[in-house]
Amino acid sequence: MKETDSLRIDSLGDWKRTHDCGSLRDNDVGQEALLMGWVNSRRDLGNLIFIDLRDREGITQAVFDPQEDEESHRRAHILRNEWVVAVKGKVAPRLQGQENPKLPTGAIELRVTELKIFNRTETPPFQVDGAVDASETLRLKYRYLELRRKKVFENFRRRHLITACIRDYVNRNGFIEVETPFLTKSTPEGARDYLVPSRVQKGYFYALPQSPQLFKQLLMVAGFDRYYQIVRCFRDEDLRADRQPEFTQVDMEMSFATEETIIGIIEGMMADLFQKVMGREITVPMPRLEYNDAMERFGTDRPDTRFGLEMQDITDLMGGSNFKVFKGVIESGGRVKAINTEKGSPLFSRKTLDELSQLVVSWGGKGLLFAKVTEDGWQSSLDKFFSKEAKAAVNQRMAASSGDLLLMVADKPKVVHQVLGMLRLEVAKRLNLIRSDDFSFVWITRFPLLEQNETEGRLEAVHHPFTAPLDEDIPLLHEHPEKVRARAYDIVLNGSEIGGGSVRIHNMGLQDEIFRILKISRQEADIKFGFFLEALKYGAPPHAGIALGFDRLVAILTGAESIREVIAFPKTQSASCPLTEAPSKVDSRQLEELGLSLIEG
Repeated sequence: MKETDSLRIDSLGDWKRTHDCGSLRDNDVGQEALLMGWVNSRRDLGNLIFIDLRDREGITQAVFDPQEDEESHRRAHILRNEWVVAVKGKVAPRLQGQENPKLPTGAIELRVTELKIFNRTETPPFQVDGAVDASETLRLKYRYLELRRKKVFENFRRRHLITACIRDYVNRNGFIEVETPFLTKSTPEGARDYLVPSRVQKGYFYALPQSPQLFKQLLMVAGFDRYYQIVRCFRDEDLRADRQPEFTQVDMEMSFATEETIIGIIEGMMADLFQKVMGREITVPMPRLEYNDAMERFGTDRPDTRFGLEMQDITDLMGGSNFKVFKGVIESGGRVKAINTEKGSPLFSRKTLDELSQLVVSWGGKGLLFAKVTEDGWQSSLDKFFSKEAKAAVNQRMAASSGDLLLMVADKPKVVHQVLGMLRLEVAKRLNLIRSDDFSFVWITRFPLLEQNETEGRLEAVHHPFTAPLDEDIPLLHEHPEKVRARAYDIVLNGSEIGGGSVRIHNMGLQDEIFRILKISRQEADIKFGFFLEALKYGAPPHAGIALGFDRLVAILTGAESIREVIAFPKTQSASCPLTEAPSKVDSRQLEELGLSLIEG
């Protein structure tokens, strides 16, 4: 090998790829081909050198043989993993017995007659090809290397297909894509805004939008009729696996639309999406649950309906006993609810039940009570506190028979729902009741319009203050606003909310009444929403909309455990970027230009 070989870098010149690294097959044997990509692996047998050349489409084996080209063979000795190269040669069949059925290209190889080396690489911080053996922080720091992994890249190919399918669908249905501002006014929408100081108007700030909510409603006032945008949104909130400070949503709004109009459009979109991207047929119309029904049966407004284990209220059957725990809870206005784990008695040992009880306590409950149903009664510490008739009544309501396991929680209604909702998921996981290849949709409708803010002692909007109440509940606004239901709807897939929206208030009289209940003065409303309220005076049509959490939808359709897996350059749970080291300090001169100074400490 010549000393200059270790320094020589080739130019692309007039070389053009004829094929990608995943497309050659045995019917291409005899053809000339020119491939470009990264060295995935290298095997030096002395007389013959083999490399697996990789690009986003796959891998092709290239063979360097001195009898084909002595110069290329000589230079191939220095090749290492992740070097960027191009190879020119003739497609040949692999020797019998040396085929690789695991590769689409496994029946052929490229006999190299010319090699170009475009770039070398330092030793990567982790192996690109092979097992994931690096921490998430390290992988995010070198995210561009992790994105070379085929499995990771395929998430983004699927994301692209989903985006294209959605755009095609809404375009066919008369929607117009409109971009709305990123630098806008700070308005209260449930989370902290990311603020951007103005250099031109010192002391004033823009806010990055949590959603295009007010702008899309303004577009309805403008007569655009049907709007959409696949848009970046920003929220400064505590993060978890399914949250990011910047995220993408499919934002839509329609004039002269009701709940049924929006639901019909979204169901058509999902059917189209699943058929074209997943090759799956989904049933429409999708099932619907009113909010109260969802809470009663599943303990959550985003229920996973791929399995049963639904809750049943047994408060009325428990009140007559002298069991102090149940009696005390019921007398204080609490409830007793249970789930029936069919044929679960032999599957849950006392140790396992103790583990579940500890989980219940960690979720905020007082503990877990259980009864194993037998032919003779209950195998439980509760057995002696209840008559035979009471136990039979519970079994009947729970549809329980011998071999079943009843899991019970007694507490305040909010705690019971939260704890049992999480418990049914835990039990389903332990019993392998959840199939990852099942897709179960459900609409949740008729949410409460308002909820009590315990800290501030006032009512606040569950969604946002522009959500319309149900027409039949409007008379309740004056005397019993807490009982008013909203014309709001969420679409839930496999226990994850993938979208939510509402019919909007489109007249100032009703909007003023909502502001009165929320204790937002007209002066305060003008400061926060004045530009929007002004627009409502000029002929706002009835309108409704929805926003789909695009990252979460893609994560479900790719089988990803976290939305970070389907975002090209995500942030960590501390909202930092290991790759760019953002957020970072800025030069003092930049702060001076903005009229800002930092307070240390």
